Amino acid sequence: MTRLSVNLNKIALLRNARAGTTPSVVDAARTCIEAGAHGITLHPRPDERHATPKDVYAIAALLERARQVAPGVELNVEGNPFHGLLEIVRRAQPAQCTLVPDDPAARTSDHGWDLARDGERLAPVVAELRAAGIRVSLFMDAASRELDAVKALGADRIELYTEPYAAAHGGPDSGATLARFAAAADRARSLGLGVNAGHDLNLANLGDLCAIPAGVDEVSIGHALIADALALGLGNAVRVYLGRISSVGTRH
Repeated sequence: MTRLSVNLNKIALLRNARAGTTPSVVDAARTCIEAGAHGITLHPRPDERHATPKDVYAIAALLERARQVAPGVELNVEGNPFHGLLEIVRRAQPAQCTLVPDDPAARTSDHGWDLARDGERLAPVVAELRAAGIRVSLFMDAASRELDAVKALGADRIELYTEPYAAAHGGPDSGATLARFAAAADRARSLGLGVNAGHDLNLANLGDLCAIPAGVDEVSIGHALIADALALGLGNAVRVYLGRISSVGTRH
């Protein structure tokens, strides 16, 4: 079965908009764990516009405390290892580190690694993380011809960058695009690599991707899941607030 890691960057972004502590990333992580999520993902960027190093350390501590009741829940820390990520990962010791080639100024991750260019720099990073017992996943495009190089670097998994799949889903190119992702997953499996996936996955397109023959070990979902949480939970929040107001009114 595909495991779900919930990316909580959007919770941190909302908190940061008011420079306070609400909503709490730790409380959100606890809710996700209690609901059955298999993991928590954080992507701390250098400008700290959403998840911060403190968030990573707090979630690592939460999962350590929760190990007795939720032993299989993992922390996945993702980001560019050449922009300060490694200092955070060394301290947090997550179960998995997903290495992503995003520019510090990028709004979001938008492409996979070019290993012909960056492989030599990545090699010692991968070696250090694996020596520390941290599973390493490299963010890769499904069209990449460099999956053999991922294996040669010693990484454990790839994370397929799924924005092209999500953009094509339901359209005339949907089948061909899904087939391309399925082929990439097949190739990764043949090399002994695990297969993760992430970016723009949602309730509409998730099922088809997870059903590819090679299977998907883990999906990391943040934006769509948090947006759906507003839709699925906003009405309940309004009702709770109305109940609180109503209970005050009955005391007068």
